[in-house]
Amino acid sequence: MTAKIEGFHHVKFPVRDLARSREWYERVLGLDVTHEFPDDDGVVRGVAGTIDGVPVALRVQEAAAAGLAGFDPVCFSIADRAAADAWIVRLDELGVEHPPLFEATTGWMVRFNDPDGTEIRLYSLAKDDGVDHSGERGYAQPVR
Repeated sequence: MTAKIEGFHHVKFPVRDLARSREWYERVLGLDVTHEFPDDDGVVRGVAGTIDGVPVALRVQEAAAAGLAGFDPVCFSIADRAAADAWIVRLDELGVEHPPLFEATTGWMVRFNDPDGTEIRLYSLAKDDGVDHSGERGYAQPVR
């Protein structure tokens, strides 16, 4: 048998305030919580569920949450430019601050922060959206 990665099991975000982050992830990203994780003292300090089928967990880890502020540890996939535009509209309706839609290396990217400042990115998968900056200065460079 070959040692091989089959995919990923879940994405876990460290948070400072579980109740605040849970509400935000449910309202903004549609997190459907299916599990709570109480510590030995009985206090729930983690939850898990899915966002459109993607397994996501939130866990109270104050120092880690502070350390990730301004960083994007994960980038969720969206279909195309139309999906990116729809997310911009959704964020505006929810009052979630975000920069303008961004032309990424090979698609469109929506960027915004969770309550702890962790940057959430939504990146389009469509290769025919007219965006391809591959190899251009300031974008990802192919490795040969």
